[in-house]
Amino acid sequence: MMSAIAAMSIAFSATTAFAPAAQAATDAFYTYRGATPLGTLAPGTVLDTRTLAYHVVGIPTPVTAVQLLYRTTDAQMNPVANVTSILIPPGADPSKAVAYQSYYDSLSPEHSPSRAIAGDLSLGSSVMSSESPFVADLLVNGYTVVVADTEGQQANFAAGPEYGMNTLDSLRAATSSATTGLDADTRIGMVGYSGGAIATYWAAALAPEYAPDVNARLVGATSGGLLVNPAHNLRYVSGSLGWSGVAAMAILGISRSYDIDFTSYLSPYGAALVSKLHAASIADVLFQYPGLTWQQLVRPEYADPNSVAPLVEKVDQVNLGYAPTPTIPLYLAQGAHGDLEGSNGSNPTVGRGDGVMIAGDVRSLARQYCATGNRQVEYHEYSDLSHIPTLGVWGLGMTAWINDRFAGVPAGSNCDAIAPGNPLTSDL
Repeated sequence: MMSAIAAMSIAFSATTAFAPAAQAATDAFYTYRGATPLGTLAPGTVLDTRTLAYHVVGIPTPVTAVQLLYRTTDAQMNPVANVTSILIPPGADPSKAVAYQSYYDSLSPEHSPSRAIAGDLSLGSSVMSSESPFVADLLVNGYTVVVADTEGQQANFAAGPEYGMNTLDSLRAATSSATTGLDADTRIGMVGYSGGAIATYWAAALAPEYAPDVNARLVGATSGGLLVNPAHNLRYVSGSLGWSGVAAMAILGISRSYDIDFTSYLSPYGAALVSKLHAASIADVLFQYPGLTWQQLVRPEYADPNSVAPLVEKVDQVNLGYAPTPTIPLYLAQGAHGDLEGSNGSNPTVGRGDGVMIAGDVRSLARQYCATGNRQVEYHEYSDLSHIPTLGVWGLGMTAWINDRFAGVPAGSNCDAIAPGNPLTSDL
């Protein structure tokens, strides 16, 4: 596995019939055992608590980790339980915290950040350990760091709205528990790259309505490598050398999130592949299915994605372009040299991308935010970098940007200089 990889790609409808459900958590802490029905509890309610050491690659560190089981909401608006980890450095300032959204992209809950933080070792959970330099930078700067299992306890990969609600409710839980040092006055920044950017920007978009109490305390969000319009990503990664395999992962993730049966659309090869990957992490697919196309995954009569009714119906629900405009300062970094990671650098349908995410989509989202009332938007595009190198560039400035927001430095804006991008409609 490459140590600094985030792989969030397409989101399209699928099935629960052809693929086993995600493996249930083997640790009893992850299961709500209370007598009160979850639906009667407010989102963010703490259900259970434990304290342990923050582990990196299975090795304990001096940083305390408080893990909370809390009530949140899934993609179909059902009440569910999830876990978040609050990392507390020595001498932490309780007035400020940073929500760090991991790019652990997996179809197994056993690969979640909370398992890695607790000391579990697996190929999938090693992604969180690869992010430790970013987390350490925040901890050294005195921030308490909140790391939610953004995909939830069914590992609903690619379900952006669910990522956002999991993130927001984790912050409610973290600031209401007496064990974390945080409280209702704690101000919060949000950061995340790729899969973590999905959680960050969906949280920012949903916060004003879903969690206005959290939104009032957000100082800003910085992210890079952002998925916006899944329909475009489907075309962009199809046939890619490195990123095409995540298409099958997204089928599984969205099928779990929305309980959609996609069985009748899959080719025999597609059915076998998604069954094989039912508990896979990004490490199991990246650069391992070179040239895989949508047409190989489906039966010949569904070669046009627009002919797949469940796909057309659900793709709008995971299109960030259709979500509300965030009200907080935003920073977006996006690469545009996808040739370096085996994708068509200038796809004739959607233009240039970083190998998995599309620059024109992110530009359009930034411009849309600017046009709908948020002028605190700063967008930077790197024409010579692909997805993975852009992570490094973004990470170098992440903490400094957050520091400025907490210090009250006015956020930058280049709204009037952002070039036009792609339409954000979900036409496949």
